[in-house]
Amino acid sequence: KGKCPEDGWDESTIELFLHELAIMDSNNFLGNCGVGEREGRVVSGLVARRHYRLIHGIGRSGDISAVQPKAAGSSLLNKLTNSVVLDIIKQAGVRTVANCFVVPMATGMSLTLCFLTLRHKRPKAKYIIWPRIDQKSCFKSMITAGFEPVVIENVLEGDELRTDLEAVEAKIKALGAENILCVHSTTSCFAPRVPDRLEELAVICANYDIPHIVNNAYGVQSSKCMHLIQQGARVGRIDAFVQSLDKNFMVPVGGAIIAGFDESLIQEISKMYPGRASASPSLDVLITLLTLGTSGYKKLLKERKEMFFYLSSELKKLADSHNERLLDTPHNPISLAMSLKNLDENNDAAVTQLGSMLFTRQVSGARVVPCGSVQTVNNYTFKGFMSHANDYPCAYLNAASAIGITKQDVDVFLKRLDKCLKTFRKEAKQQKSINEISHSIADTEQLED
Repeated sequence: KGKCPEDGWDESTIELFLHELAIMDSNNFLGNCGVGEREGRVVSGLVARRHYRLIHGIGRSGDISAVQPKAAGSSLLNKLTNSVVLDIIKQAGVRTVANCFVVPMATGMSLTLCFLTLRHKRPKAKYIIWPRIDQKSCFKSMITAGFEPVVIENVLEGDELRTDLEAVEAKIKALGAENILCVHSTTSCFAPRVPDRLEELAVICANYDIPHIVNNAYGVQSSKCMHLIQQGARVGRIDAFVQSLDKNFMVPVGGAIIAGFDESLIQEISKMYPGRASASPSLDVLITLLTLGTSGYKKLLKERKEMFFYLSSELKKLADSHNERLLDTPHNPISLAMSLKNLDENNDAAVTQLGSMLFTRQVSGARVVPCGSVQTVNNYTFKGFMSHANDYPCAYLNAASAIGITKQDVDVFLKRLDKCLKTFRKEAKQQKSINEISHSIADTEQLED
């Protein structure tokens, strides 16, 4: 049926299935005689076993989705993977998605592929409207495609950084809709930035007849992000949305899913990919989804959401105990941020030092964001880089509840963060005592003089 099974398969069944696919490829035929330059020959048995002898990759030289006659098994693998992934995207909340395909590139290059496809539809366009998110790969995806990003600064609403819709529309009018390739929006992001106002942006794109590409990097795991995409497509225009395989399905880095609501456009994007491609990302995600089944994947999504509320509750308690606060970012369903005002006031380098301390204590993924850092990316200078704004009011620390996180992960993180912050408080008190003694000595000397 081309759908993800409700219940996962055991490993021996999956291996039997993959071996059945592999013996349909010509390189595995008994008595095969290959006289071409690409015959699926592999010298290492270890490498052959690692890929289940599915050596030919996917697609043909002109189309990544095309069937390769001498690799029927690999071609079937590709078709099945795309079909199963489409089913999972629907189950995750984007019910009206029409088509998708797995591409053996991470999110940034997959976005570039989308932009290059749109170039043929809008040859005059040279700008991409981009509500700012301080993440290098999505910014570089536009540069690599040969377009000029038009950065729209976010607006501060309470603690949250949200899409400036008025600035987006004003920029479209100023540049002219025909000169704009697309609006490039974002769902999943680091707090205190929250997902873009997709519904409103989709309406703007529909009104001005401008394509709309969504960076949904790790949004499949969030029902809220998927709902935004579904609603945006319902009320306005979303042409394609791109998501990472590793972040959403816990497989090795190297693949993404390009999906959309117009089947012909997604086919055009797939045909833009030059040449055939590695089957590894497709193989990884198919094995994973057959192992989990629909019920297993939904269970992981439910557990992730529960862990988000637990992390939020416990991080708020920790923040209060250190006279900090959990920033109020209710529109962000994955990432949280805790202020580091006291650290920032006591010592300019303390914020960065906290990040180093956490990393050396084997806490990975926590981002520590100081105030006012400046960074240049491809000749564009960003003030306050990593904070998604020129002047965010305070330094802060990020933590995320992503798919696969456990209660133990949360508890260990909080324990180690608490210990690091106590170390800073102790050092700050000692420094304060030293400063008071120094001032006292200086005052005494002044009196004696």
